[in-house]
Amino acid sequence: MIDGSGKSCYCSRDMNIQGSHLIAAPPSRVFEQLVDPAILQQAITGCEKMEKTGEDEYNAHLKIGLASVKGNYVGKVRVTDKQPPHKFTLNLEGKGGPGFVKGTTRVELAARGPGTELRYTADVQVGGLIAAVGSRVIEAAAKKLAGEFFQRFSALVQEKK
Repeated sequence: MIDGSGKSCYCSRDMNIQGSHLIAAPPSRVFEQLVDPAILQQAITGCEKMEKTGEDEYNAHLKIGLASVKGNYVGKVRVTDKQPPHKFTLNLEGKGGPGFVKGTTRVELAARGPGTELRYTADVQVGGLIAAVGSRVIEAAAKKLAGEFFQRFSALVQEKK
């Protein structure tokens, strides 16, 4: 981005995103599927590759075609604080043409009847050109991507019964 002086400027923005979703499967199955790279690759919008690189560590290649976050990204995901089937934390960092993303997402699972309530809280920092757009645009894009993920993920969990 160019500031008023004609020089490039670096932008970054911090966000907190929260949500919950009901999934028609028991917590043990939901937990199992949430840490399966093959399932994640299918559920994450634009994920072209998700490969395990170590114990609870993965590399991901994504191609996002959504408004201001459009671009190719390469990133790392690490699962920490695992307490199956109740909770875990995802640490992620990625970069691409439009900028970078770093974040921590805490995921909690609770039985709700025959299904599972998944609650998440994500603290995310975006930088570069992505951060130059308004926070409402970024948050709307993040919510759209999260909604697509949970829709696909729920369908995949149902297929694995």
